[in-house]
Amino acid sequence: MHVNQYHPPVADFLMNTAVVDCKHPQIQILAASLSGQTPLIRAKNCFDWVRDHIEHSIDFHREEVTCKASDVLRIGTGLCTAKSHLLVALWRANQIPAGFCYQRLTLDGPNPPYCTHGFTAVWLDDWGWYRCDARGNSKPGIHCAFTPGQENLAYPTIYNGEQTYPDVWAEPWPDLLAAMEKLQSISQYRSDPIDACPPVADLCVSEPTAPNIHSAETGHVLP
Repeated sequence: MHVNQYHPPVADFLMNTAVVDCKHPQIQILAASLSGQTPLIRAKNCFDWVRDHIEHSIDFHREEVTCKASDVLRIGTGLCTAKSHLLVALWRANQIPAGFCYQRLTLDGPNPPYCTHGFTAVWLDDWGWYRCDARGNSKPGIHCAFTPGQENLAYPTIYNGEQTYPDVWAEPWPDLLAAMEKLQSISQYRSDPIDACPPVADLCVSEPTAPNIHSAETGHVLP
């Protein structure tokens, strides 16, 4: 079954959690301000806001470590994974089902170390699951945009050991969250990046989507 034919278990992908705290008052206020006449407009407004207003920690030489969605909003910075937590929270606050996607990438160039890159997927009734990446276009060569029907992921997977995981998770990976909680600074991350392990299948809330969200991993070309 193609992913666009699969409707998500709505409750799972609208959850308020400790990390995706979509019921936090400030997230609710921002989500309301980003509303629009249709779910598609609301979804794009949320994406554009997180992409453009939350500074990517490495691009902007920030040292603060954020993880919880409301902290990302309050402090105004985050790694790609943290930015995805805020974006999903804003979507859920607007009653739009959304979840998390991941890649394993080299941190810089063709060789290890590897890192876990986080991005998002949003359910749009006219499109199905749409994967998009709000890490920010503040790094040369990256031009991520919200264009349903066309993926604009920040990174292709081209080097040995890299991969794009096909699932959409309703919650961030536990192994990733545990590593982020231990992180003291972004300098520490740069010297020892997080290379998290995905949950086993029975912990993957969105397991029914596993065979459905495949893409040609080497087909993403940086604009």
